[in-house]
Amino acid sequence: MTTTGAGPRTARRTTRRTTQRSTRRTTRRSTLGTTRRTTRRCALLGAVLALLTGVALGGPTTATADSARAALWFDDRAATEVTVDGARFADGHGREVVLRGFNVSGETKLDENGGLPFASAADARESAVALRSLTGGNAVRFLLSWAYAEPEPGRIDTAYLRGATEQIRALLDAGLRVFPDFHQDLHSRYLFDKDSWYTGDGAPRWAIEAGGYPRESCGICVLWGQNITQNQAVKSATRDFWNNRVLGIPVQTAFLDTAQKTMAYLAQNLDADEFAGIVGFDPYNEPFAGEYAAGQNSRAWERDVLWPFYEKFRSRMDAAGWRDKPVFVEPNMFWNANLDFARHEGGLLDAGAVGPRYVFNTHFYDQKAISGVFMWGKANDGQYATDFSTVRDRSAALGTSGIVSEFGHPLNGMTADKAPTVNKALYQALDSRLPGATWWTGAARSGPVLSGTQWQWDIYSGRHREAMNGNPDKILTEGDAWNDEDMSAVGLDTSGRAVLRQDARLLDRLYPGAVAGRTVAFTYEDRSRDGGTTLTWNRIPDTLPNTARLVGTGRYGILVWRSEGATRAPTQLHLPNGFTPATTTVVSDLGTATGLPAYTAQGQTADHALASATEPGTTNAQRLLLTAPPASDTAGTLHYALVAEGPTTPELRAAAQRELTAWAASTAFPGLPAAP
Repeated sequence: MTTTGAGPRTARRTTRRTTQRSTRRTTRRSTLGTTRRTTRRCALLGAVLALLTGVALGGPTTATADSARAALWFDDRAATEVTVDGARFADGHGREVVLRGFNVSGETKLDENGGLPFASAADARESAVALRSLTGGNAVRFLLSWAYAEPEPGRIDTAYLRGATEQIRALLDAGLRVFPDFHQDLHSRYLFDKDSWYTGDGAPRWAIEAGGYPRESCGICVLWGQNITQNQAVKSATRDFWNNRVLGIPVQTAFLDTAQKTMAYLAQNLDADEFAGIVGFDPYNEPFAGEYAAGQNSRAWERDVLWPFYEKFRSRMDAAGWRDKPVFVEPNMFWNANLDFARHEGGLLDAGAVGPRYVFNTHFYDQKAISGVFMWGKANDGQYATDFSTVRDRSAALGTSGIVSEFGHPLNGMTADKAPTVNKALYQALDSRLPGATWWTGAARSGPVLSGTQWQWDIYSGRHREAMNGNPDKILTEGDAWNDEDMSAVGLDTSGRAVLRQDARLLDRLYPGAVAGRTVAFTYEDRSRDGGTTLTWNRIPDTLPNTARLVGTGRYGILVWRSEGATRAPTQLHLPNGFTPATTTVVSDLGTATGLPAYTAQGQTADHALASATEPGTTNAQRLLLTAPPASDTAGTLHYALVAEGPTTPELRAAAQRELTAWAASTAFPGLPAAP
């Protein structure tokens, strides 16, 4: 994460553990609860998850272990697999997939757990259960550290890779999809003096010591991200990486070798069902040239340096057994900066149509809001509609799907008061191209739903014990324990329960996890809060009075999609906490209901057009399942479903259905894309 740019196991060997870290780990285990290790998906997982929910989260389970793991025909490996299909992600059933979740986690930037996101696989498992239960997220970006994977030139630390694999497995077992990320910020922590105001992460010590870089200094820097363009040590080391300078061995080649061995290890040590949940790989966080060559600009650097690097990485993925998984490529980190003077032209403008082996992967942070200078007030309805429309347009031009793999806002500091509105506006822009005020009249322009992973999910937030730059006199405990950041959406309360640090209405969202066709419009009014104020940005217009009465002051969302007639697997939307199956109201062209029956089917023919089921890998998270009758679900058929919390009468549902049917018929929603 970068605040000035477009984005900013126990397997750790005994020789690395200090007395403080051992004590801390013991304390965490006591606080979080001890969990039996599960190494493969099996019938016992439901019981384990039920135990974890009761211990780590402290809440009752709403389904038995058997019912939680009861197999629905479409909850198979095909549902887990994700590929790129044009400008969308798709599962093995041909459904459009939206990835939503968090980065796991900034702990990887710290030394206290040896460059891993968690102290143990047990902590990873409990964190995953909390993420699924508290937010309904279905994906994580899993941070890895080059410094810990290759501590000496050419030597891979298999203990580190084993620890990372066990933690990834724990996330997969909870029903999360994973895309790993070799993370770096400011190139390396080893560039920074022990008394420095700042620190970095990424490259190993040996690569820095061989570089002979100048003493680091950012000069007058207010934010850590200014080091990227002002700290000569950071700039020089970054430039050397892209130029593949020989630092004992060619430094970029060494990184690619390590990445290939890491990917091969994961492919060999996850079973086939687990490996299906690995979506792809993010090779390099927030790339920047460091220093441009003479006569070079950012666009030329992307074309001549960055893209060839991605092609090399793509070849390494193929060699490691990842041929069927895409590489998540990031443009130069400043390409979509929302401060004009900070923007560097880019967005992979010269890459052409990259196709399904690549994903357009970008970050977005509101630099104006974070600065505290360039935006004085709060974010408003539609604040980021244009910024995220640009992301959609770039992914479409590249002929691939897009994802915003980092976004968010600080939860502490002088601009923290903006976080509720900034984050609401960011999620709104992921959901639709449109502000709420114009959604109902302009829904035909709503566009595809963007995938996104928020920065970040760190269960140790505020409980770290990190010696900054190895300095025992600078022990950091607050926030993220890294450059004064505090952005974790989760923490632990005094009893060790995982709790959200942001409004649950904001983070636990209705979203279309899988659509049997193509989404043409979606919006969700979360009614999240800014202090004591409820933020309502998408009011149902007076032209739909019965729909407005049905929704009232509660949360609601509406999905409009066109069937492709190619799958009987249902469309599914995550139901936030509070949208209980017994009281949730659905108004759709497929029918209306208050109260959703459990999904059942005769073979692949659903018994109910509107039904519910638990989310895979969980015992309490719920989803809405929408199934169109085969006879009336030919390619191009337009469907809609409004989902509202709380019960209502059959008469009001029928009146709302008439309004929405007329509204859908009168709106010029786009058709299906032309066949290739």
